[in-house]
Amino acid sequence: MEAGPVFTTSAVVASCFGFVLIGALQALYGPSIPALRDDFGLSPSAAGLGLSAHFAGGVAGVLLFDRRFGRTGNRRILAVAYLLMAAGAAGFALAPDWPVALLAALLAGIGFGGIDYGLNRLFATGFGRRSTAMLNILNAHFGVGAILGPALVGAVGAEHYPALFLAFALANLPLLLCLRGVKDHAPQPAPADTGDRTPVGAALRSVLAVFVTLYVLHVGIEAGVGGWEPTHLESVGYGAGAAATATSVYWLMMTVGRFLAAPIALRFSAQTIITVSCAGMTACLLLAAVPDLAPYAYAGVGLFIAPIFPTGLPWLSRVAPGARRAGAIVMAASMLGGVAAGPALGKIIEWSGVGAVPLILAAVSAVCLASTLWLTRTTRRPSP
Repeated sequence: MEAGPVFTTSAVVASCFGFVLIGALQALYGPSIPALRDDFGLSPSAAGLGLSAHFAGGVAGVLLFDRRFGRTGNRRILAVAYLLMAAGAAGFALAPDWPVALLAALLAGIGFGGIDYGLNRLFATGFGRRSTAMLNILNAHFGVGAILGPALVGAVGAEHYPALFLAFALANLPLLLCLRGVKDHAPQPAPADTGDRTPVGAALRSVLAVFVTLYVLHVGIEAGVGGWEPTHLESVGYGAGAAATATSVYWLMMTVGRFLAAPIALRFSAQTIITVSCAGMTACLLLAAVPDLAPYAYAGVGLFIAPIFPTGLPWLSRVAPGARRAGAIVMAASMLGGVAAGPALGKIIEWSGVGAVPLILAAVSAVCLASTLWLTRTTRRPSP
């Protein structure tokens, strides 16, 4: 095995820029819908299939690239993922018809999934006790990209979406040069004495199932707030502009929360951080049911939900080191949670009304809190 750190400083910087790119690419599809409808003669639902194809590719990419980890060098895996995302983004920009554009979005999504999974996995184990902090920084850059993408569409106009997709495709290519700073075959670090215990057999399967539940539900809340906050705020008397601004603040606070979580992760355990996050998220969603407090409460949701995804991965790696595919299953499930959140919430809202959005999400958040408490109790090493 190669000695030395898993990432050089330049490779860390390039990885963070890679996460800016995947965040921006994912966020480009929605603001481009008006132009896509004009170019291809699509209905709103058909135009929305671009993002669905991207997410479907993301799930496939996570599962496909997971099968190659340990068999193929890290540099080659990440290089293939960057090239697939670049090819898919360029294909989407230049597609002559909608079926070809959907295939290109699927291809870009496969590369997206490989980058998302590959870098999260390497960051989860590549920095020792600093891994949780570094994962929060890495994923914060995804938020930077998610904010940047729609801002660029707004600046240049939706009709120029092909130029933006091409620009992001080309921006992947210099990152290939920085892969020399990634250790090709990184050994698994020795488990630290964190007070966690490793469950086995049926107990391990239960732990993995609850981790999947936590990830599916919290990503569902993340997507649910992002998708339904504007509608809820407008239903309680806020103008469309104010509602849109409040939703932008929600995404901004999620990015800020991950940067803030990095130093906190050096002092507190993953269990503590996620427990506080779920409790704070639940409280803020309950407060969002009060119209005067709703915009501020949703900003609080963004702040509290921010550390959950990146902080849970090192915890999972520690308590299930033998379950090689655990991280891939959890990440793929989280993407499915984001896809399912919109239709599922829509159905519930049909009979409960838009005003119930924060209370519905608060109930889901309470399940996240209960899951975290159960995981903490189950994986805590008994006192001698």
